Amino acid sequence: MASNIRIGTRGSELALRQTSIVKSLLENLFPDAGFEIKTIKTTGDRILDSPLFKIGEKGLFTKEIEEALLDEHIDMAVHSCKDLPTVIHENLKIAAILEREDARDVFISHPKKPNRSFLSLPKSSVVATGSLRRKCQILNARQDIQVTDIRGNLSTRFRKLDESNWDGIILAKAGLIRAGCAERTTEILPYEIMLPSAGQGALAVEIRSGDSRIEELIRPLHHLPTASSITAERSLLHHLEGGCQVPIGAYGQLSGKELRLDAVIGSLDGKVLIKGSRTCSAADAVRIGIELAEDLLNRGGKEILNEIKKLNSLRR
Repeated sequence: MASNIRIGTRGSELALRQTSIVKSLLENLFPDAGFEIKTIKTTGDRILDSPLFKIGEKGLFTKEIEEALLDEHIDMAVHSCKDLPTVIHENLKIAAILEREDARDVFISHPKKPNRSFLSLPKSSVVATGSLRRKCQILNARQDIQVTDIRGNLSTRFRKLDESNWDGIILAKAGLIRAGCAERTTEILPYEIMLPSAGQGALAVEIRSGDSRIEELIRPLHHLPTASSITAERSLLHHLEGGCQVPIGAYGQLSGKELRLDAVIGSLDGKVLIKGSRTCSAADAVRIGIELAEDLLNRGGKEILNEIKKLNSLRR
């Protein structure tokens, strides 16, 4: 096994922790091989003064990493699945999807305020999030809550919360677990209130197509049940042409041989949430994503997405 295998990643604290997880797994499997982490700054990391949905570019956290992979500056890349565009370069492929961490979102209250439950927050409370998906579901559950934007890594978000007069923020539980700060969690939000983004909680390893040596190396990390769920979620997102600019939630779960996919499209003001679900066998993960996407579009999702696209085009 050749040494000095280069693993590309974003330079954020969470991204480095996630990549270290993959590196450790590979080192345990192949103790005679050498692995090193290469950090790459992405567009999403450089632009921190604007909400993601206003930037209007695909691959905000992956484009530069994929370019490094294509240019052979790295041998593999570790991504959060939720950051990966649904269409990747023809010379690249997702070689492994690791077993998923908890995909739910969590509510984190201001440390000096007594609120311990999102639904029991006082009227006119302020909750911060950088996600349109979260925003529309927050407002649907609580029309009397104010939502404010927030960007930055976990430590920055915690600092902003602690220094603010906000009542809380909403983050992904998986990120908190991997970053070692799950103790900040106030309440885990059920899927009935807050569906996650497609791919949330899962890590993907991307390689160059045809690189059989690296593909063989990564193969033991691939978790089929997670991959089936992620495939369904990404199929739905692709059919809806969604990304961080649109409020779409999706969650697939494999139970035995049955795969269930739940999804939501929401209006920006939260007044309309179009929800749906489908079940199928794991082998039909792509089909179930397309069918559920069509169902949501036909029940009003198309009008919501068209309106949001118009608004996004006016912002640019």
